[in-house]
Amino acid sequence: MSLGALRPSPLVEQATDRLREQITGGEWSVGTKLPGETALAKSLGVGRSTVREALRALAGAGLVQARQGSGVFVIATRPRDDWSTQLRQAVITDVYEVRMLVEVAAAQLAAQRRTDDDIAALHGALTRRRDAADAGNAEFVAADIALHEHVVAAAHNPVLTGLFTEFVPVLRQRLLDLVELLSLRFDDPNHGDEGHAVLVRAIVAGDAEAAGQALRDELTRTLALLHSV
Repeated sequence: MSLGALRPSPLVEQATDRLREQITGGEWSVGTKLPGETALAKSLGVGRSTVREALRALAGAGLVQARQGSGVFVIATRPRDDWSTQLRQAVITDVYEVRMLVEVAAAQLAAQRRTDDDIAALHGALTRRRDAADAGNAEFVAADIALHEHVVAAAHNPVLTGLFTEFVPVLRQRLLDLVELLSLRFDDPNHGDEGHAVLVRAIVAGDAEAAGQALRDELTRTLALLHSV
């Protein structure tokens, strides 16, 4: 089977896409052993190292599996859902449990690593959250999430920041639904202000234990509300 030579760059991405198309398009069914690296490299017009990286990517997507001494076999014709898709489809309480693990660690690191710029950003975010108490639910939720984003950013860990960024779209919609469903701001337009103030004070003071506990307490309360609906 000739797959057609590829353009020079980016070769790994192109090779991965071409092989994925063959699998998802039904050219290679589940259980099929793929041609060897040398044959695939010749068909695609690339080196064996490029084919190896492409197969690694397909394995990560759950489409193929390498079997020691036997070769590479197709194990699925549809890729596994990526992280963003899994989050969108997940039960919000499950998302919150993972969020708690991520953010509590981030708050503790933020208390240890915050800079003067981080402190200014946190104070500004807390002020904007308070100002948003006079606004609608969407604006208030956005200001709330923005404060949490600054907490995570103050941890200065790009992996934590990336994880939280993935959570944000799901959190924004689910929190808005929660606020409106339970009328959380009916009696208190600035719902949760004291807890957020405690969090910011702990980070500014460099108290990692207090920062982690403040965030844990806040998210535990929200998780309890989510379980109640």
